Amino acid sequence: MAELVARYAGVSLVSRGDAFGTLARSIVGQQISVKAADAVWGRFVAQIGEVVPARVIELGESGLEGCGLSRRKIEYLGDLAGHFASGQLDPSLWARLGDEEIIDELTAVRGIGRWTAEMFLIFHQLRPDIFPLDDIGLQRAVCDRYFAGQKQSRRVLAEFGERWRPWRSVATWYLWRSLDPVPVEY
Repeated sequence: MAELVARYAGVSLVSRGDAFGTLARSIVGQQISVKAADAVWGRFVAQIGEVVPARVIELGESGLEGCGLSRRKIEYLGDLAGHFASGQLDPSLWARLGDEEIIDELTAVRGIGRWTAEMFLIFHQLRPDIFPLDDIGLQRAVCDRYFAGQKQSRRVLAEFGERWRPWRSVATWYLWRSLDPVPVEY
């Protein structure tokens, strides 16, 4: 880990500061390549203008067609917008909530699972101690760097990750850098 920290000195996580936009972008990017996600996101932004819940609700499902989103992702974005508009998701309260409480709130939105919620906690909330065990990149990096490339069970990875508590998000970020030096932003 010390070698990675030295190699990437001066580079760190930065939040975009927009909870709705960050979550919308994560939905758009699910299960497609980074390049494809960037292209679809660009078309989505061009079509709706300002990325805010009210605009997604105003356009509705038919207004989001034609920018490369699947029908399911359009539904997910509508549900996300509805949660924000109704106050079911209120970012002003999140500073007082624990990680699991936020994960519970976020996973109540269709299309947001635990992995997406954890990415949100790392990249938007800048929570310091998230260890996303379902992340394939994290799994691969830990196995490559610490287990001679041998795949390990979730239990072994969880136990191994304890060495970085309470900074597991930071360790995860550096481990991702070991696979791809270009930082991902959400």
